[in-house]
Amino acid sequence: MDLPIAEKKKMNKYVFACSLVASMNSILSGYDTAVLSGAILYIQDYMKINDTESEILMGSINIYCLIGSTVAGRISDWIGRRYTIVIAAMIFFVGALMMAMAPNYAFLMSGRFVAGIGVGFAFMIAPVYTAEVAPASTRGFFTSFPEIFVNAGVLLGYIADFAFSPLPTYLNWRLMLGAGAIPAAVLGIAILFMPESPRWLVMQGRLGDAKMVLEKTSDSSEEAEMRLAEIKEASGISEHLTDDIIYVPRSQSNGSGVWRELLIRPMPEVRQMLIISIGIFFFQQASGIDAVVLYSPSIFRKAGIKSRLSLLGTTMAVGFSKTIFVLVSTYLVDSFGRRPLLLTSTMGMFFCQLLLATGLTVIDNNPDKNLAGVLVVCIIMVLSLVAFFSSGLGPITWVYSSEILPSRLRAQGLSFGVATNRVVSGVIGMTFISLYKAITIGGVFFLFAGVTALSWIFFYLYLPETRGKTLEELETLFEKPTTQGKTLDELEALFEKINPHEENDSENYRVNDGLRAAASASY
Repeated sequence: MDLPIAEKKKMNKYVFACSLVASMNSILSGYDTAVLSGAILYIQDYMKINDTESEILMGSINIYCLIGSTVAGRISDWIGRRYTIVIAAMIFFVGALMMAMAPNYAFLMSGRFVAGIGVGFAFMIAPVYTAEVAPASTRGFFTSFPEIFVNAGVLLGYIADFAFSPLPTYLNWRLMLGAGAIPAAVLGIAILFMPESPRWLVMQGRLGDAKMVLEKTSDSSEEAEMRLAEIKEASGISEHLTDDIIYVPRSQSNGSGVWRELLIRPMPEVRQMLIISIGIFFFQQASGIDAVVLYSPSIFRKAGIKSRLSLLGTTMAVGFSKTIFVLVSTYLVDSFGRRPLLLTSTMGMFFCQLLLATGLTVIDNNPDKNLAGVLVVCIIMVLSLVAFFSSGLGPITWVYSSEILPSRLRAQGLSFGVATNRVVSGVIGMTFISLYKAITIGGVFFLFAGVTALSWIFFYLYLPETRGKTLEELETLFEKPTTQGKTLDELEALFEKINPHEENDSENYRVNDGLRAAASASY
């Protein structure tokens, strides 16, 4: 059921506050990823580490995220979404302080491990909580918040690099890494004042508490009642049960058996949802975006910029570009739709990668020539690349994947996608230097362009539009309708349920005609 167009523009300030605080979690991951791109220049001098050790330090956090993201799904089903966010903040706080105080490379890697678990928690839980709190009319807007804060964290990381770089080498990188503990501490306290997810409360049988939250996070009392009824139905709870607290089987309330439903004996529609979720997470990172964030100074150095301060200043512009353009997606995702933004973003990234790869190849093959014009093109293409990513593929990955999975499977199902995302990012982060030494830096971006082209094809073929539908309605989006035994009127009603606002589209008319033909053949 789509909400009326007028309702889609309504802003719920309470949901805004909840989403804002929960999404602050994502600052941790963005900051940690970006700050090391500048800090590594000074860590290499201070600890005398080689390129291989630098690659492991840069990219290993994404592998460590596997532990956090995988465990966080089950923990959030057990103790709730809100307290899982608190755990994420506490773990990252400890990791940031460990890295800042590291006396040697081994201790630094230990701090990186702890911080990585916290980042894994943050990646998984922020979009789940936000999607479950927000009403359908503005869910796309609010579930874009985690990506906004990832970009804000990236920008803060680059600013910290630039601000602390003039300090002595023994101190500057420590302050760069340790400053990440500040947002973690603020988040850990602030989230305690936010409500629990209403869908988690229903799964615990706490219907009264869920109703109170829904009254605050819905656009009207009628919508709150409708959302509660839909959540109860999706959770297998009779709509006639109205007690504040009811008994829910432990296997249903704590998330046990979910992995079996996802991996061992999944329903066809669940399998399709999981493939799409994992696919979009895979392609988000396989496009090479984290290589740009992690290695911007190295890329600009290869392009011809020599001064460290200039490298960090140009890299800071990357952070500004990522942060500003994510707002484009945030404000268009509920009106323009997920699918058009995603396809436009991916196509733009493809052309930017082709031009960047060409420019870097020209510079690489002419090391003694002054190619200032080509350098400018490379800088513009890097800024445009992250702008296209932030205006589509970046935030919509989180919006889409947090929407399509059923409530019972959402947290742990999303953890598979996040795990895939972090593995791919970790592999790219730990191999980028070795890869560009083997096939040139231009060759690497030609490779990324090819992967981005494949991602566009995947998105075009397999990702339907989800705009305007409640989370419970989306659970039926991938179910294949049957025409057997239905009258023509019933088939028209079925078609109207699938696409209630697109009856004038010629493609939909063809689908409707197909349903009629199937029904006629059965008579």
